[in-house]
Amino acid sequence: MRITVEIEDSKIKAIQKWTKQTKKSPALAQALDDYLEQRQREEFLAKVMAGATDYRASNDELEAHTDLSKP
Repeated sequence: MRITVEIEDSKIKAIQKWTKQTKKSPALAQALDDYLEQRQREEFLAKVMAGATDYRASNDELEAHTDLSKP
């Protein structure tokens, strides 16, 4: 889908740097994919920690799957 949005140049440059993409569209697409993946992971882990799922893992196993280097 094509959309038009206004994003500050400094933010676009930062996204391009973080994603290592030289073109704007692929950089934004990758950043959006990364964000959505992170949110899904956080939601899943919140459910696990709240006991709202039958997923069985130790605390060490859960922490091993949590990438704290991503914001």
